[in-house]
Amino acid sequence: MTKDRIDRLVGDHAARLSERLQAHREQLFPPNARRVLRKFTSGEVADLLGVKDAYLRKLSLEGRGPQPETRTGGRRFYTPEDILALRRMLEKGAKTPGTYLPGRRAGDHLQVITVINFKGGSGKTTTAAHLAQKLALDGYRVLGIDLDPQASFSALHGFQPEFDLPDGGTLYDAIRYDNPVPLREVIQQTYFTNLDIIPGNLDLMEFEHDTPRVLAARTGEMFFTRVSERLAEVEAGYDVVVIDCPPQLGFLTMSALSAATAVLVTVHPQMLDVMSMCQFLLMTSNLLGVVADAGGDMSYDWMRYLVTRYEPGDGPQNQMVSFMRSMFGEHVLNHTALKSTAISDAGITKQTLYEVDRGAFTRQTYERALESLNAVNGEIEGLIQQAWGREARR
Repeated sequence: MTKDRIDRLVGDHAARLSERLQAHREQLFPPNARRVLRKFTSGEVADLLGVKDAYLRKLSLEGRGPQPETRTGGRRFYTPEDILALRRMLEKGAKTPGTYLPGRRAGDHLQVITVINFKGGSGKTTTAAHLAQKLALDGYRVLGIDLDPQASFSALHGFQPEFDLPDGGTLYDAIRYDNPVPLREVIQQTYFTNLDIIPGNLDLMEFEHDTPRVLAARTGEMFFTRVSERLAEVEAGYDVVVIDCPPQLGFLTMSALSAATAVLVTVHPQMLDVMSMCQFLLMTSNLLGVVADAGGDMSYDWMRYLVTRYEPGDGPQNQMVSFMRSMFGEHVLNHTALKSTAISDAGITKQTLYEVDRGAFTRQTYERALESLNAVNGEIEGLIQQAWGREARR
């Protein structure tokens, strides 16, 4: 029997899979078409703005603000750009600053949230993507950074690395040790108003390979400051940065943690996952202690654990959640991210729950999943506001 060379076999499988994925993407989104976000119903917009639907109708009848598209049955729809325009208009007349544009004010520091877990399958990328998109819909200026070479966060925002980034364009280009480029050169606009992204690809692994060489050469280069230094270049343009870290504790993750102002650890409430998280926390503590001794800033506004893929009817999961709450107290978010077929089905078309057509699901399934995500993201938004010295919004 002829034996296959594993390098050739894996390479052939990768090429075939990449070709099939590209065909799938072109079927969903034709190559010359620009991916756009769906329009939102007036009810959805009212919920986002914290006003009554009747008030939006009144604004429309008075000719104030952007005019919605009216469809069959008198249903009104707004584009994401319309929502931002409404926010700006309403903010001018608001009694309390930040009611409709809740982002940074003078003196507020940039919020950099790293989403991490050592174990794959914890919902890390799903959490990061939904958080970044919801903050953008809520009026924050958001930069999403994909630090995972697998680039799932990028895929959810319409990027297929091997086709869209053949010549680079990741954070690696900005943090490399030789000839780095300005961060602005690798930032891409997305189809979400207020959300930009730095996509990822396999180039990010070069930082893991370069850093030991630089450290061995004793050049004085501090790897853990490179992300924060680059973010300082664009800090004025954003309120929040959301970083989707790789599922490993390498130099990329440590650099992101050094740049962070907040840490969100996702965990699936199963014994093996919690055991894995324990090892991850031990390693993180030891390595970041070394970074702190070398001058790294390890002070955070907050750190929280988020229970993901939670099934309320699962007895062992409930026991594990109770165990975590007894151990970590307020460091576990009050709300959980439920396991839902709506979220996984949306991912088949490389979409999140905020952009997929809700008509593709039963109403109960969609609303249950959306309520869970909104509650989690709302709690995190409250932590952001508190870090700026303000009370959590509605």
